[in-house]
Amino acid sequence: MSRRSRIVDGLICIVAVAAMIAWATPARAVLTCTFTITNINFGNINLTANTVFDTTGTFSATCTGGVGNSTARICPNISSGSGGTTTGNPRFLLNGATQLNYNLYSNAARTTVWGSHLWGFTQRPPTINISLNGSGNGSATRSIFARISTGQQTRPTGTYASSFSGSNTQIAYARSTVGNCAAIGATNATAAPFTVTATYPAICSVSAATLNFGATGVLTTAVNGSSTLTATCSSTTPYNIGLNAGTGSGATVAARKMTSGAATVGYSLYTNSARTTIWGNTVGTNTVSGVGAGVAQNYTVFGQVPPQATPQPATYVDTIITTVTY
Repeated sequence: MSRRSRIVDGLICIVAVAAMIAWATPARAVLTCTFTITNINFGNINLTANTVFDTTGTFSATCTGGVGNSTARICPNISSGSGGTTTGNPRFLLNGATQLNYNLYSNAARTTVWGSHLWGFTQRPPTINISLNGSGNGSATRSIFARISTGQQTRPTGTYASSFSGSNTQIAYARSTVGNCAAIGATNATAAPFTVTATYPAICSVSAATLNFGATGVLTTAVNGSSTLTATCSSTTPYNIGLNAGTGSGATVAARKMTSGAATVGYSLYTNSARTTIWGNTVGTNTVSGVGAGVAQNYTVFGQVPPQATPQPATYVDTIITTVTY
């Protein structure tokens, strides 16, 4: 009996030692990272200006549970978005079926496209290394630089957008010891949805050259002159151009007046070269209408000083206000 008891006691000791060894094994650190990307909004843009439009968004990463004082490697893969792309540069914002060229970049000079290791386009995203503290935690942010390119004046007005979700934003990560982002591939790939938007409202601008009738003697015959008025309106935007009566005292659109002190010289402005149709400022009656093309559209203002009593020699002037209604 005593020998059996000793054997049992020995087994109990072995089990107890094994249990103590298992209890003493440390838990393995598990790195977990979460990500956000802010929406990127260009706001209101004016494509008729034929210039670039820039804005930025922010990528944020927060990592916890890693090995203390190690490095987490983040691979923020961003692909084409719902607007699509043909070559990766440019990407597109969509307004219905209309494409607006833009792209996302990793540098402020906007020369390096922000791409993806999980996409066929050759441009890659920046690699973001996060130094974890002694508790295995850390965070980082990175600006995403966006630009709408020039040469798109003929696009119609409206809201243009592209959304990034699911496979369009695969943020992969791992400990830096795994290797570079090509080696990390789709490890721990996590989506970080965001949208890119731009609004192109109806817009018009106008400029006009001086109409100079030149020097003349007695006003016994009509004196003709002309100048150019330029309207630049967003594509497909209907507009009307009106010319007011000017600054001459008692002037009307049918009988304008150039002045020099109290002296005046009467004249008129017309929409046609025959000088039979007065150019005024009542929409639908005596204005000139057009539809914007996104580029400058020129109109000729035809002027005439009719025969009249010749006032004293001087320089006679008038100021006309041009109004574009759209």
